[in-house]
Amino acid sequence: MPEAEDIAPAQAHPSVASAIRGALLTADPRAKVFAARKVARDWRLGRLAFEFDAAMPERPAWPERPELLAPREMPRRGRGSEHGRIALWHAIAHIEFVAIDLALDMAGRFGAEMGECFVEDFLSVAADEAMHFALLARKLRSLGSHYGALPAHAGLWEAAESTSSDVSARLAVVPMALEARGLDVTPATLERIRSQGDAHGARILARILDDEIRHVRIGTSHFVAFCRRIGKTPENQWKLMVQQHLRGVVRPPFNDSARLAAGLSRSFYGALAS
Repeated sequence: MPEAEDIAPAQAHPSVASAIRGALLTADPRAKVFAARKVARDWRLGRLAFEFDAAMPERPAWPERPELLAPREMPRRGRGSEHGRIALWHAIAHIEFVAIDLALDMAGRFGAEMGECFVEDFLSVAADEAMHFALLARKLRSLGSHYGALPAHAGLWEAAESTSSDVSARLAVVPMALEARGLDVTPATLERIRSQGDAHGARILARILDDEIRHVRIGTSHFVAFCRRIGKTPENQWKLMVQQHLRGVVRPPFNDSARLAAGLSRSFYGALAS
């Protein structure tokens, strides 16, 4: 029988925070896709400890390209032209790329406060966003382009920076306002893609739309639960957070049916919209 000191101790699992931080600090888009999906898989399989011993970076690592421009500096997309179609897919790909980091940061920054179910949910969102980006990057390659070939919107991470210390603000702004806005605008884009005869592109957008309904529902459910825990009325707290962080963003037209399917009724956004 071996001596007690000869028995190797069981290896401790790495912390979920350190794994998330590593994915956030992965700059290469393809590598970030794999890193995000690996964190989600490792958490699901019990390979990561519910520990928060690593701080989230103020800003994730991103590739040198695309060049990031202020919204007013972004070139206009010409509808119908080949360049316009590539520009559209590139813009959507950039949104999904930043969404990977937004979901990872949500889990890593607020997971200790919000609990294991919260981490589970937002790592699953990160994995979805990584899959969306991979599909869009492949779509760009099929059109003879690639992610990084065109400039991209520089302001998408600003919502994370302005809500980095308040989970109710982050939930109100990112899934319940910015992602909910995607529910409003994606159906029209989807119809335009179908009218161009792009069945493959339409399938990608339809999949993204279905997943984004789930993402908004996840954000809304955690926001409502948090508000009830701290004794706040969810609708009032949401309006307060949006007014503080996203002035002028919540405006019609709205996809009320998709928003309702995501748990976001007009009782939240109706007054702000008017």
